[in-house]
Amino acid sequence: MLHGQKIVVVMPAYHAEKTLAECHAAIPLDIVDEVLLVDDASDDATVAVAQRLGIRTHRHAVNRGYGGNQKTCYALALGADADIVVMLHPDYQYEPRLITAMAAMIASGVYDVVFGSRILGNTAIAGGMPRYKYLFNRLLTAFENLLIGSKLSEFHSGYRAFSRKVLETLPLASNSDDFVFDNQMLVQAHAFGARIGEMSCPTKYFADASEINFRRSVVYGLGVLRVAMTYRLWKWRLLKSQLFSAAPADRLTAMKPDAP
Repeated sequence: MLHGQKIVVVMPAYHAEKTLAECHAAIPLDIVDEVLLVDDASDDATVAVAQRLGIRTHRHAVNRGYGGNQKTCYALALGADADIVVMLHPDYQYEPRLITAMAAMIASGVYDVVFGSRILGNTAIAGGMPRYKYLFNRLLTAFENLLIGSKLSEFHSGYRAFSRKVLETLPLASNSDDFVFDNQMLVQAHAFGARIGEMSCPTKYFADASEINFRRSVVYGLGVLRVAMTYRLWKWRLLKSQLFSAAPADRLTAMKPDAP
């Protein structure tokens, strides 16, 4: 806990058997109250490794996609009475030891959303990010900042922390089940007035780390452009969109985690 607030780490997992143990070992369990893993119908030993490590695990019977996995992660975290939720990929690309700092930025009451930026600190290329992905990141981020009116260093990091209020308020149920979920969530946080903070986060690209291919990257990029344009039209009141709905039906419903 930090400042009396329960901290839950959620791990959206798919084929993470080779990296999960090392990633989990780096989590600061002195302040993290619970770790929840959602396996997206992996056909490897991810679930077995998680159970051996004592991680509370939920398994999808069928693959629901990266966004669908996160929806379950956040619903379970809400059901576990989390006050602060940190989403950490189990492929060990992001540095788990930064969880303490990220959670503290929310526990202090200064921010509602915090993400680890690969761009701040200029570590992305040094960490092995493919140059075409770095270029796409910079171009897409510049476009989104222009349309959305923000000044974030990037919109595409998968390392994030949220207050409970944010997860209960955003219309996450209306988001995609694919990779663009991450982008939709951050734009929604901006649209709903959440206070967004960033911190520099080194990342590692290696053989066992999860990575989408060039074709999926292009699909993701087109989705990002669509989200930004949808936001701008919604902001101008020229378009109604469920992505920015305040209706309770578009929010996640808390789920009780499976028994350990």
